[in-house]
Amino acid sequence: MEFIYQFIWIIPFFPFVASILIGLNLLFFPKSTKSLRSLWATISILLLIIAMIFSFIILWQQLIDNSIHRYLWSWILNKDIAFKIGFLIDPLTSIMLVLITTVGVLVMIYSDSYMSHDQGYVRFFAYLSLFTASMLGLVLSPNLIQVYIFWELVGMCSYLLIGFWFTRPSAANACQKAFITNRIGDFGLLLGILGFYWLTGSFEFETLFKRFTELLINHEVNLYFVSICALFLFLGPVAKSAQFPLHVWLPDAMEGPTPISALIHAATMVAAGIFLIARLFPLFYELPYIMSIISWIGAITALLGATIALAQKDIKKGLAYSTMSQLGYMMLALGIGSYQAGLFHLITHAYSKALLFLGAGSVIHSMESVVGYSPNKCQNMIFMGGLRKFMPITGITFLIGTFSLCGLPPFACFWSKDAIITDSWAHFSGFGYISWITAGFTAFYMFRIYFLTFEGDLRINLNKVFFLYPVSIWGDLKFNNKKLEFISKNLNNNKYNQNFEIEKYKNKTLKQNTYIYPKESDNKILFTLIILTLPTVFIGFLGAPFPNGQPGFDLLSQWLYPLFNDSLQITSGNWIEFGINAINSLSVVFLGIFIAFLLYGPISFLPQNLEKKFEFFFKDKLNPFISLIYNWSYFRGYIDTYYDILFVKGTRLLAQFISLFDDWIIDGIVNGFGIFILFGGESTKYLEGGRISSYLFGLILSLILVLLFLLF
Repeated sequence: MEFIYQFIWIIPFFPFVASILIGLNLLFFPKSTKSLRSLWATISILLLIIAMIFSFIILWQQLIDNSIHRYLWSWILNKDIAFKIGFLIDPLTSIMLVLITTVGVLVMIYSDSYMSHDQGYVRFFAYLSLFTASMLGLVLSPNLIQVYIFWELVGMCSYLLIGFWFTRPSAANACQKAFITNRIGDFGLLLGILGFYWLTGSFEFETLFKRFTELLINHEVNLYFVSICALFLFLGPVAKSAQFPLHVWLPDAMEGPTPISALIHAATMVAAGIFLIARLFPLFYELPYIMSIISWIGAITALLGATIALAQKDIKKGLAYSTMSQLGYMMLALGIGSYQAGLFHLITHAYSKALLFLGAGSVIHSMESVVGYSPNKCQNMIFMGGLRKFMPITGITFLIGTFSLCGLPPFACFWSKDAIITDSWAHFSGFGYISWITAGFTAFYMFRIYFLTFEGDLRINLNKVFFLYPVSIWGDLKFNNKKLEFISKNLNNNKYNQNFEIEKYKNKTLKQNTYIYPKESDNKILFTLIILTLPTVFIGFLGAPFPNGQPGFDLLSQWLYPLFNDSLQITSGNWIEFGINAINSLSVVFLGIFIAFLLYGPISFLPQNLEKKFEFFFKDKLNPFISLIYNWSYFRGYIDTYYDILFVKGTRLLAQFISLFDDWIIDGIVNGFGIFILFGGESTKYLEGGRISSYLFGLILSLILVLLFLLF
């Protein structure tokens, strides 16, 4: 069946054709195209399904022969330079193709329902198809030049989709923020590509790796220069995969439609950075200092994302910081040399996070019918609660995704995350502690999201003492633009007349005598959620430590292997060792779940007025400390504030200084010369009187002055 490789071009070509067809028809026949919106959505889905089928065939063929195939065509030919374009097919490519197409098809089916009432429905599918085609072209690229082309296309599509609702100022600002932040990383990536081309004379992966290894062995290269080039290469994935300190664009990207959030966080934008590190792994593996930097950036990102997610009230931003934390796990695994564990977590996390984001979209879509289209309300978990009663399928599937992301067995992320934590302990105890603590934070904030959203009572329609309902032990609730604070110090003062507000709200709701409750999403949305639960539950068993020769972790390690690199030693696991390591990670996971259950669960062992109990436990000196931690988490570690001061305001001050310097110094010098010449000309004209005696007097006087100067 190797002839199927000759048709690999079909996989990125079909979604690209769908995008071009929709775009051209929108340009030349806008009215008829918008009237046939369902037709264009069907065409996009069918073409991507064909690409998905080809991807599965390629994966099956790779599982059989585990070989590397290249199809190259000359693009630019010169005496000194030869650029080629084409396709590279290996195990890494095949599994990424399946991941992108499967998630892409489900997101498109989901979008057909979710975006059905949007005016930009057809335009959305054009962007979506182009986004998917760009990512497919990226993973099939055989050289760095082609990678960079599709890398920029992915960034452009993310800009268009994050700012899809461009009339909203928040969406316009978010897409600009994502675009500018990624430009920083992309510029570094370009410098790194040019640097390694200058060293090796090739953009092709195989030639690049071989020549670079030879240069290192023969000591024919400056290690400082190589390290700088490698850091520039790494800067691209840092921005694309939202690693610290270029992570700030990711939560703001939630301004785009929820299906795009799922696609970005599962299989396209953020996955591109992890994929590129995996593709260039043989290069980074030869530079231990760079590997150390990669691992530390991943560890810091994992912990930072988890701590910021603890206090977020927006359900999508909470999941966004969760993605940031899990990407940090993947980067940490790649940095410590655990190539297989990092890629395995990329796969398991993709399906789990797609399920969670699409589940969040189902919740938001339902809440819009209750509170109206207002992102501040329909995405705010403070206004949710008890949704599992109204949306049982969404609630159950979201809980399954929560189980997986927390790392509970036998769900998918348990196997990959446990492998990363185990390898982190083996590599360096500091990484072990960071990954272990991050696992506990993950369990806490994920179950906090679940409990606040799906358990308890629905808080938006209550006509009773919902002001006293323990929504959160920290934080505030906004309703009708009135700030209703749940901070313990304000509960017993007279700042808010709670009885008056309650009676006022009761009278208002009793007069209306109408209640709007959320309802379950339609069949297309539920279909995608149910399908995504299958890989979320079962795909993790590929990482089970079965003996050699059987499906499982060892076979996956031998198959999913770095390109052109035989230096890594793969060891097979056993159930006893695996169980001992799992107990270590599961202990902190259950601790995080237990704390989340105590604070936010439907059955609390603490009294209903949780704020007073909290004040009793953490009064005096501890209370300001807890508030400090909460504020640091809620305000994203103040990193955006520092960036605003340093870069935005700093750039404006620099621009003002340059403007003043230009006006007073540069223009002053130019204007000064003009004035000097003007006055010089005016004064000189009076010396030209036409009298020879005057000229002789000036000449003799000048000669006398020159002689005196020479003498003395």
